[in-house]
Amino acid sequence: MRKENATLLTELILTGLTYEPQWQIPLFLMFLVIYFLTIVGNLGLIALIWNDPQLHIPMYFFLGSLVFVDAWMSSTVTPKMLVNFFAKSKIISLSECMVQFFSFAISATTECFLLATMAYDRYVAICQPLLYPVIMSSTVSIRLLVLSFSGGLLHAIIHNALLFRLTFCNSIVVHHFYCDIIPLFKISCTDPSINILMVFIFSGSIQVFTILTVLVSYTLILFTILKKKSLQGIRKAFSTCGAHLLSVSLYYGPLLFMYVLPGSAQADGQDMIDSLFYTVIIPVLNPIIYSLRNKKVIDSLRKMLKRNT
Repeated sequence: MRKENATLLTELILTGLTYEPQWQIPLFLMFLVIYFLTIVGNLGLIALIWNDPQLHIPMYFFLGSLVFVDAWMSSTVTPKMLVNFFAKSKIISLSECMVQFFSFAISATTECFLLATMAYDRYVAICQPLLYPVIMSSTVSIRLLVLSFSGGLLHAIIHNALLFRLTFCNSIVVHHFYCDIIPLFKISCTDPSINILMVFIFSGSIQVFTILTVLVSYTLILFTILKKKSLQGIRKAFSTCGAHLLSVSLYYGPLLFMYVLPGSAQADGQDMIDSLFYTVIIPVLNPIIYSLRNKKVIDSLRKMLKRNT
């Protein structure tokens, strides 16, 4: 009977970020502003890249894809979180929960692959400048982008398929602000050991592969820069790569704790803080990080503003 009841479960409850009524309005307003800036900043950067022919090179092609994924990830998580600040019933259907996690998994995994692809692109541009147009041709760039999104889709399909083997009867309360996989494991009345192992294997492999790609690429870039012994060249290279390294550092830290070590005894509050960082904060920071440290983007923005005034 317990098994039957668990199988018939169709709704869950998302607790959200806080139980304290006095924090609901300030947090709602803060995250509403962050979400607005995220959408405006990311879509604005995409429009800027699209409209400026000088930015139609692989570096900005990948950057435009990255900020698109950031807007996608934030839109998967933030609207539901905002609604739940004032919703009397914080119920989410099991099917809606699965769709939300599926969308999140695609965007989060694709971002990992895109960050690695951008690092490789910078390696070729700085270490193999004469061969850059050949190695990073339009065809190769499109293939790398398709592979990044395909990898994200496949990874999401694997984990979503495995979620259907779980039943939820211990509790219907998900101590989180969106349907993430680890909080769902905690309320499963089916042993989630296989799911946890698959998260460790697939998520761990993806993160290790992409982090190693970034580290190797930037190590080779560093050696190449130091060999040039040109102060102007060093400044230009570090300016180009610094934004990417900062973005990578901010993004991977919380992900490693959440998905490579899913069995760790982190409190629900700590899990939510980590998740909040890469689903809400990083998407609003990336356009700022890449724009402020990129002369071409700033020049393109100035030209666009002059045309519109």
